[in-house]
Amino acid sequence: MKTKVLTTLFCSFLLGFFSVTAQIPAYYSSVDFTQEGNALKEDLSDLIINTHTTLIPYTSSSTDTWDIIHSSDADVTISNNVILFYGYDDDDNQSINDRTRSISYQSSGFCIGYWNREHVFSKSLANPSLETDYPGPGTDVHNLRAADCQMNSTRNNNYFRDGSGNSFLDGDFYPGDEFKGDVARIIMYMYLRYPTQCEPVNIGVGSRSYSNDADMPNIFLDWNEQDPVSEFELNRNEVIYSFQGNRNPFIDNPYLATLIWNGPTTVDSWGVLSTPELDFQTVFIHPTIAQDSVFVEGLGGSKAALKIYNQLGQALEFELDGNKIDVSSFSKGIYFISILDQHKSKLFKFLVH
Repeated sequence: MKTKVLTTLFCSFLLGFFSVTAQIPAYYSSVDFTQEGNALKEDLSDLIINTHTTLIPYTSSSTDTWDIIHSSDADVTISNNVILFYGYDDDDNQSINDRTRSISYQSSGFCIGYWNREHVFSKSLANPSLETDYPGPGTDVHNLRAADCQMNSTRNNNYFRDGSGNSFLDGDFYPGDEFKGDVARIIMYMYLRYPTQCEPVNIGVGSRSYSNDADMPNIFLDWNEQDPVSEFELNRNEVIYSFQGNRNPFIDNPYLATLIWNGPTTVDSWGVLSTPELDFQTVFIHPTIAQDSVFVEGLGGSKAALKIYNQLGQALEFELDGNKIDVSSFSKGIYFISILDQHKSKLFKFLVH
């Protein structure tokens, strides 16, 4: 009975230990990251829907989308300016392709030389269309970016297409090398936040071969990998989170897109989701009553995941030679070998006598 109690207590200790070492933000504590595909997509969708506690009016005398964009899209290198989506050149005397502009040139009906709010997932391509007359899907600031008024009109409701270089319209619209990853992660967010209203296949062209359900065009998964998350996006996510209550998970960790839709392997920002997965059914130790050595079979290349603890939950130093652990210096008693792998753990017990 005493051993059973100790084992139970130790398992509780391991759970606490893992939650500290895994760098997953508390916001995601309800998500089961042992899942992939649709199961993970649904968990994340539930999270960002349930935490979207504040709907922002499009234009209002109170805090509205303009106010938030002033902060979320701020150009940190030029005070009182915003970064203009799809923009790329401030020095060619063409205002349509400016990359940055003073907040004071916010459009109130004028267009040339002014900026307004771009719906990255176009209003008319959603089903039903995104409305801005009342707070809701059409006023979700995660989907709104500051953009030159003329550039916004040029993009219009054209589908996104692949390309390279700066933004351009050629039948469909290429957002530019700097912004294509931003576009991809916004489209992914909108799909999870409004699953039936904002389907990516209604806004991106090309093959859908990466996704098992063919629900995510390849270009968005390619762009997610080719244009990594920027400091600008990270800051923007924090600002909008502080107002709306929900986050864009694909900015927090672009690797989530790989887990859901396959495609190119992106960076695992948290460093805990992309490690090779062990087949725990093939992992075992022997002997369980030892004097000098214990052997761990089936661990493969994941030896860094192995820890040894005494009955007090204290981590012990040990020598590992291949699959052999030298326990000759251990005092007599019960010990635990813990193997952690992608939020899964397996606990083995052995006795030194």
